[in-house]
Amino acid sequence: MSDTDGLSRDDLAAKILSGEGMESRGDLAKAMGVEYLEVSAERVVGRMPVKGNTQPYGLLHGGASCVLAETLGSAGSAMHAGPGRIAVGIEINATHHRSATEGYVTGVATRAHGGRTLATYDIVITDDQDRRVCTARLTCMLRDAPAA
Repeated sequence: MSDTDGLSRDDLAAKILSGEGMESRGDLAKAMGVEYLEVSAERVVGRMPVKGNTQPYGLLHGGASCVLAETLGSAGSAMHAGPGRIAVGIEINATHHRSATEGYVTGVATRAHGGRTLATYDIVITDDQDRRVCTARLTCMLRDAPAA
């Protein structure tokens, strides 16, 4: 049984924002310091520290931007899917526009398509000066949650 069974979308959003349950962030996003600021099926906002998520030159790692993008887009997809369903990422792409070396990066995931079996989110990641660091797109497959 999924942690989302029997929850309304509002309850699921509250659970995600509070950080409860494995589906809220997952181990990788938690280790990277990803935190949610706003969650709905239409839009998810979150942030992540640059420190601890850099490559050898001290720049934000491109893979870290992808983790933030997939975390936010997956949360939106789970919200769109609704109770008793899960979202599984099937495709992500990212363009890295500029580096970030300090502070936080903030991602805004906006639903581009919300169907019965697929959900796609456009994710824009900016630095503390509101400069675009990365643009990503995530598509998730929506499925019924597996039986316990």
